[in-house]
Amino acid sequence: MELEERVAELERRIAVLEQAAEGAPPVLDDGDFWALDGLKDQFDRLGEAAADGGVLFTGTVRLPAGERYEWQYGALTIGLLGTEEYRPDWAEAAEPLAALGHPVRLRLLREILAGRRTAAELAELDATGTTGQIYHHLRLLTGAGWLHTTGRGRYEVPGTRVVPLLVVLTAARP
Repeated sequence: MELEERVAELERRIAVLEQAAEGAPPVLDDGDFWALDGLKDQFDRLGEAAADGGVLFTGTVRLPAGERYEWQYGALTIGLLGTEEYRPDWAEAAEPLAALGHPVRLRLLREILAGRRTAAELAELDATGTTGQIYHHLRLLTGAGWLHTTGRGRYEVPGTRVVPLLVVLTAARP
């Protein structure tokens, strides 16, 4: 690689890292819609059933504690919005979304993903409330499917919920 190309690539990488440090999503170039293009190709193969499109979310994640998860999910627009004859009930999404609607619960999830897995470790954190309040939050997160217990007083985010949790957090950003 020529020196000029190497410098340009390093500058591009630095810009991406700076954006990530500021919480900004990376800027996509024209050719960076490969996932969207692949989704459209899939819809073309499905024909009429996918005429109105759909959504796809996917991710590959390595957590600070070392676990690695890869996951994807897609849904057709017709299944999400329904038809004139059938409208899906969005009320079932209320509990999982409501469980994420508290700053302490979001912090507990972040800490669990980072490797703090026991209620005792979580109780040591500042500004998370009393042990009873922490257990209340953990029960709500468990009931909504964002957590499950792996033993007495040990919690983890189920592997099938890691990427969806990060997708919800990403979607909630302004």
